[in-house]
Amino acid sequence: MSSRWRTKSVEQSIADTDEPSTRLRKDLTWWDLTVFGVSVVIGAGIFTITASTAGSLTGPAISISFVIAAIACGLAALCYAEFASTLPVAGSAYTFSYATFGEFIAWVIGWDLILEFAVAAAVVAKGWSSYLGTVFGFGGGTLSIGGFEVDWGALLIVAVVTLLLARGTKLSAEVSLVITVIKVSVVLLVVVVGAFYIKPQNYSPFIPPAEAGTGGSGADQSLFSLISGATGSHFGWYGVLAGASIVFFAFIGFDIVATTAEETKNPQRDVPRGILGSLAIVTVLYVAVAIVLSGMVSYRELRGSDGHSANLATAFAANGVHWAAKVISIGALAGLTTVVIVLMLGQTRVLFAMSRDGLMPRRLARTSPQGTPVRITVIVGVLVAIAASVFPMGKLEEMVNIGTLFAFVLVSAGVIVLRRTRPDLPRGFRTPLVPLLPIAAIAACGWLMLNLTGLTWIRFLIWMAIGLVVYALYGRRHSVLGQRESAAAG
Repeated sequence: MSSRWRTKSVEQSIADTDEPSTRLRKDLTWWDLTVFGVSVVIGAGIFTITASTAGSLTGPAISISFVIAAIACGLAALCYAEFASTLPVAGSAYTFSYATFGEFIAWVIGWDLILEFAVAAAVVAKGWSSYLGTVFGFGGGTLSIGGFEVDWGALLIVAVVTLLLARGTKLSAEVSLVITVIKVSVVLLVVVVGAFYIKPQNYSPFIPPAEAGTGGSGADQSLFSLISGATGSHFGWYGVLAGASIVFFAFIGFDIVATTAEETKNPQRDVPRGILGSLAIVTVLYVAVAIVLSGMVSYRELRGSDGHSANLATAFAANGVHWAAKVISIGALAGLTTVVIVLMLGQTRVLFAMSRDGLMPRRLARTSPQGTPVRITVIVGVLVAIAASVFPMGKLEEMVNIGTLFAFVLVSAGVIVLRRTRPDLPRGFRTPLVPLLPIAAIAACGWLMLNLTGLTWIRFLIWMAIGLVVYALYGRRHSVLGQRESAAAG
């Protein structure tokens, strides 16, 4: 069999988790996984993206956009839940792809996830630094050294998180729980206080009449516009759908729960609970915030001078509740702290799985006496710290979106494939309506990918091309599975 299509069986993947030198410690419960999911999904986005999207695209119908996005996420989440309960091994979509599509596709998705988690962690760390300045009343955590602007705030949070993750996943879960309680409390406070300022007339018209709009030019417009020549619109049903493609990214992160399956005490039961439970919680919170926000002020007041500058504090300021801005900033700071923790956790677990399989240097997969891959954790910490503290991130944020959606598509397709090739496998959770539901998930994610800019697609393809070179020069020749097959054949 060609090395590109050789698959690693589910049984072999599970057997490899018992190797003493690369064994992860099983400490996590369904509650820990739910906390991780809520921790990474509720970030600063809820405090900013809701207002800007309502003001520029959807009007009061922003809550419908959240529901549509939640449905798309839910379809993918059901597929993740089946895979994670069937194959409770670190690596998430990478490991799932190795068992269904073969080594080459597994490498592609692993390389994709490296980009997704690393860029996301760096972007969020820079956001954390910005909110640090807001909360404590200074201009932000930057410092000029030798002509370079060093973001020391981002460097600080990445260093602290690296140390925390090196100490153990259970400790990280406990810290995440405390901070998550703080930020969820802030979200609930926003909902409760804001509810007293709701004015029914602000909900009319619920879906404002469509207005002609543009989506950029050249490679800065969406791939769909580039292909079809269509132009977008603000408001109306098209605006609601376009809004869903934006607020979808406020849900990104629940899939990271699947990367911790190997460290869960009862993964067949607890991983599906953690994935679906966290998604349900954040959906309720997001829709509640959207309803309150659009009732507090007219969507016209959320458009801002450039159409995108409004945030949640804008609605409270319009009602004279000025103290809310500081509370919202504290909630955003807490939110971003746990997002960095869980993103870096996901990054280390994907690299750990790839290293254990020999597609990355195998010595990196060695674990400490505490059952933690310290070497990989430190390497990830250093790389994220450099990216976050020195390089401007700009539009690289969209790279996170395309990487996540690509993973969703492969996992959804993988459920169909594994049902056909291995119907005998015990599954702790079964995705309903296969193959219809996974196909719907693929279609939903594909549509959202088409709404990303052509420039994002170009950057993504360049990153993938680099990955193919690395696989050809290193991964293919050092694959543990390949070495086993060669030894068996010889």
